[in-house]
Amino acid sequence: MDWYTIEILDDGIRLDVRPPDRDAWEERIFFKDVERVCYEAGDFLMSDTIYIFVRGREHSYAIPTEGEGGPELWGALVKAGLFDGRLAIEAATAEAGTILCWPEIESA
Repeated sequence: MDWYTIEILDDGIRLDVRPPDRDAWEERIFFKDVERVCYEAGDFLMSDTIYIFVRGREHSYAIPTEGEGGPELWGALVKAGLFDGRLAIEAATAEAGTILCWPEIESA
């Protein structure tokens, strides 16, 4: 997925998104503003997706792990303490459609 680039910075990430047939956009996300990270396992036809929920923004950022820098993003989020390392290992072997979040969402 060469049209979606994730750059890891010291204090966050920069997204550079240039989808075919749609407007390009860029965004900077600071680690200090991240409230929750969720991981959705894909399958062989669909990319895994990382959802980043940021303070002051209604919707999450949906970031495909197949984007350039996707594997590095996952490591950076764990290193920054924004996703639990043990849960990340569980995510790596999760069945398609499984969603794991950190901090975990408490059941009602």
